[in-house]
Amino acid sequence: MKIDGGWHRSPGASYDALAALRAVVPHVLPDEYYQLLTFSNGGEGPLPVGPFNFVLDSAEVTADPKQVLFYEQIAPDLFVFGSNGAGELVAFDLRGNSPPWPIVCFDGIAPEESVERIADSFTGFVSLIGKA
Repeated sequence: MKIDGGWHRSPGASYDALAALRAVVPHVLPDEYYQLLTFSNGGEGPLPVGPFNFVLDSAEVTADPKQVLFYEQIAPDLFVFGSNGAGELVAFDLRGNSPPWPIVCFDGIAPEESVERIADSFTGFVSLIGKA
């Protein structure tokens, strides 16, 4: 996993944390997502596009059943895995029929009106992380 400068990394996720996460995700997510968590289980860095900052949630936070249920209620078919640290959430857009799942950001208070595409795929999203 290569992320350019500006990424503040946390130690990688454990096998158990990744297994717990895989057990709660609603669809098969890209291997690159799990590779990112193995490299950095949480972290923060700039993005060159809105929302301009990315805070990666740890596998444990993302897999928390209360959080999963809350996000399913406010934003069905968007699987949240991070934020900008200031109220905008970052998610896989699972509304399509099949992968690759686009990456979107949205306002946690008004999700229906605020969904914006960041990248067409997780691979494209990772290429943006750490770049200002």
